[in-house]
Amino acid sequence: MTVRTTHLDAAVRTALQGMSAAAKRGLGDPALAELVQIRASQLNHCAFCLDMHLSIARGLGVSARQLDLLAAREEAPELFDDRERAALALTEAVTVLTDGFVPQEVYERAAEHFDARRLAHLVALITVINSWNRLMVSRRIPVGSVEW
Repeated sequence: MTVRTTHLDAAVRTALQGMSAAAKRGLGDPALAELVQIRASQLNHCAFCLDMHLSIARGLGVSARQLDLLAAREEAPELFDDRERAALALTEAVTVLTDGFVPQEVYERAAEHFDARRLAHLVALITVINSWNRLMVSRRIPVGSVEW
C-alpha cells in the first residue's frame, strides 16, 4: 500500500501564501474573498479549507445565513448582492470548468461589478484556492491539522 505524503515544500507553501495574500489585497473585500474561498472549497470537498475559511468569515462578520446557504445561493438571492452573486458564479465556473472554459456570460457579468484590476485579483484568488484545495484533498490533510 502506498502512503500519501503530507509533506508540502516550504517554498511551495510560501509561494501560494504570497499569491493568496496578494489576490485578497487586490480584491479589496475580505468578506467576499472568504465567500469565494468557501464556495470553491465546497465544490472541491476540501474540509480543511472549509473549516479554516468559515472561521475567518465568521470573524469578519459574514452572516450565518449567508454561510449556511452559500451552496444554495441561487435559491436565496436576497442574501447576496449582485456583486457577490457575480463573483460566486465566476468562482463556480473557474472551479468546475465543465465545458473546458469559463462561459462568456459569466465572465461578462463579473466584469460589470469589478474593474479589470479587481477582476484579475478575483480570478487569481479563485485559482489559488483551487490549488490549495487540491493540495489538501489529494494528501487528505485532516481538518484542523497544523502539520501540512
